[in-house]
Amino acid sequence: MDNGIIICLLLPFLGTVLGSACVFLMRESISGLMQKALTGFAAGVMVSASVWSLLLPAIEMTGQEGIRSVLPIIVGFSLGIAFLLLLDVAIPHQHIDEPTSEGPKSHLSRTAKLVFAVTLHNLPEGMAVGIALAAALEQSQYMSMAGAVALSLGIAIQNFPEGAIVSMPLRNAGNSRKKSFLMGSLSGIVEPVGTILTLILASFILPILPYLLAFAAGAMMYVVVEELIPETQKGEHSNLGTIGFAVGFLLMMILDVVLG
Repeated sequence: MDNGIIICLLLPFLGTVLGSACVFLMRESISGLMQKALTGFAAGVMVSASVWSLLLPAIEMTGQEGIRSVLPIIVGFSLGIAFLLLLDVAIPHQHIDEPTSEGPKSHLSRTAKLVFAVTLHNLPEGMAVGIALAAALEQSQYMSMAGAVALSLGIAIQNFPEGAIVSMPLRNAGNSRKKSFLMGSLSGIVEPVGTILTLILASFILPILPYLLAFAAGAMMYVVVEELIPETQKGEHSNLGTIGFAVGFLLMMILDVVLG
């Protein structure tokens, strides 16, 4: 297996695992201010990745000009939004700072619903890496392997604070450090799984790669607008979330331009 594929598979999950390991190093929970800044950072990375790593290559890949160059992007992006909206409604989940759960009623534990919420967040990221890899392997003139690795690295960086944001509240809820670490880490397993499944289907999806790149971007943007940005704007010091967003956006842009 190509080294680039292995790196893209493992990096995002490794970021989540290392972030979840903070539960062994920190005695107290992450402060609200720090969590706000880290959430903004994750949002910035995802927005930047959606634009630089997914939408722009998708437009180039169509080989068209004018309105025909963006029609596949409009369709794919809209379907990505609709897909995450459907999952949001159909799957019971609960966000860390929310007292009530979302989706259909169920008897699942709060911990399970927390993990489902993060899994919904991570799903489009795994899909994005898999689609970018498929594009790099078959359409290297539009998406290089280095570009796919840059996307994977950017997602891994934003997964580090995300892993901590998941594992630390689980610990404070009374779970052991080991269980909190495992639950936080497992919340990221959907990313390599999604990447592998996408690669398995690569031969079938090549004709519609522009649509799928835009689909992944739409799914990621849904998570940003529905969950991350509102979280950064709650209460006081919303400017920290905005600063975190700017840092994340610029870092991901630099990674994509320099490595891609």
